[in-house]
Amino acid sequence: MPTQLLFGFGGSLPDDAYKVGQRSCGETHGVVLTKPHVVRLILALAGYSREENLAALKLLEPSCGAGVFLVEAARRLAASAVLHDVPWSELHGCIRAFDIDERSVRASRANVLTALKEAGVPGQEAAGLVASWINQADFLLAPIDRVFDVVVGNPPYIRIEQLSVQLQTYYRTHYRTLFDRADLYVAFIERGLSLLSERGVLSYICADRWTMNRYGSSLRRLIADSYGVRCYIDLHQASPFETEVIAYPSIFVLQRGPVREPFFARLESGSSAECAAALSAYRSSKPTPRAKRINAARFPAWFTGDEPWVLSTPEHLAVLRGLEASYRPLESDNSTKVGIGVASGSDATFIVNRDTDIELDRLVPLVMRSHIENGRISWDGRFVINTFQDDGGAINLREYPKLGRYFREREATIRKRHVSKRSEAFWFRTIDRVYPKLVKRPKLLIPDIAGSNEVAFDPGEYHPHHNLYFVVSESWDLEVLGGLLSSKVALFFVWSYAVKMRGGYLRFQAQYLRRIRVPRPQTIPVNLQGAIRDAFRERDFPKLDALALKAYALRQLPEFPFVDTRR
Repeated sequence: MPTQLLFGFGGSLPDDAYKVGQRSCGETHGVVLTKPHVVRLILALAGYSREENLAALKLLEPSCGAGVFLVEAARRLAASAVLHDVPWSELHGCIRAFDIDERSVRASRANVLTALKEAGVPGQEAAGLVASWINQADFLLAPIDRVFDVVVGNPPYIRIEQLSVQLQTYYRTHYRTLFDRADLYVAFIERGLSLLSERGVLSYICADRWTMNRYGSSLRRLIADSYGVRCYIDLHQASPFETEVIAYPSIFVLQRGPVREPFFARLESGSSAECAAALSAYRSSKPTPRAKRINAARFPAWFTGDEPWVLSTPEHLAVLRGLEASYRPLESDNSTKVGIGVASGSDATFIVNRDTDIELDRLVPLVMRSHIENGRISWDGRFVINTFQDDGGAINLREYPKLGRYFREREATIRKRHVSKRSEAFWFRTIDRVYPKLVKRPKLLIPDIAGSNEVAFDPGEYHPHHNLYFVVSESWDLEVLGGLLSSKVALFFVWSYAVKMRGGYLRFQAQYLRRIRVPRPQTIPVNLQGAIRDAFRERDFPKLDALALKAYALRQLPEFPFVDTRR
């Protein structure tokens, strides 16, 4: 990577900055190519249509790859120039594109050159336009001295911690939305927005995780404070790319300043017909729901601050907001807590059977996801090795000769873990601390990934593994709370906020479980509590759903799709 490409923001990076975790772009070498009809939709949503005088607009593509967006933009610009009698020589400043990869830039230039010639642009003029439009540079670092009316594309998807430490530091210094374990596309959104003209529009297809997750909170706040959402199209279950990738994408159109009645749609397949229906609904003041298998609606307003974007129907959102106004978050009583089980960093080493030659007081009974079936725990005699003292410090291996010998025989494997490299003296520790006192506490166990809320009750016998979340409480009868958390009402909260995976599965992470609202225990009549407890023990979910509606004083919930794996 030539150093001269890494300029801007008052400095440059050395050649080896890109050697660790080399950044790749979303469209590079045909790996993730956006389908042509989806590209056409994105440009149309941005108002980049050949009927307009496109020579008067400035378009930016920050990660052009093989030129999928640029080819269509160039065709539209050439057609518009003919329609509005604009000379080819006046098109040099109309497009600016970047890519960090030299091969991608060559491919993009070749593809755009072909498109221009096919559109009637003379060869010499076409070559000059291509040379002036497409630049090999890192968009996040390159100095850009203009603003743009249209910013379009498919930014690269890569977790920032996969980059070299130098690049991470450089990007985090200059992009305030790169928060926590953010994906690099967050910075592409931030910079794209910063380069918009007063009338400018940003139209991206991008993974949707930032709209819900913690790492997207800074970006959501930036948009809420200074920009507006014109349009959001959920392609989560659709296939907008030429190759099958698990990207959970969406299309969003942003502008400077607020937007009145932003448009929302959900596509089921991302087909050409669905995209056309979505564009038609977007241009209509009253979109027709379920037209061409799409759900379309206009929201009265968008979300504020850094709150997650709960992207469903207005009716769904109204019920959710009503419940949130009437009931308290799960942990609000200061005695109910949500936690996650222990991660070891090497389960093959730290999870053992009782007959392993290790001092018994170092073994803590461990319950894993595989031990839970039909809401019952079927333990197989597995233990996790506790490497911690009661005060959280490291045990002295000299006091545990059997365990010391066990670890030394596996030392090479144990030391490969990142946690061992960070803690040389405590190289044999598990990633998370083991809490033997947690074993004896009654707790609810909730698997991390499931189609629906699969809640099991542990009366106080096991320590949970990291693929299980747990709930403990001093204020609740845990079997009553377990019944409420097993109901569709609780699932409604999680479904609204949680990351949704292919196949309809959800992530039941702590950040989503904490968003579940619950009544105060004392407000639930004793007979109703008893009925909920009995139904939870019997795994009678239709009955639990009906009883939960009574506890929440609801007549019904809006329909929402989920895979009912409750058993």
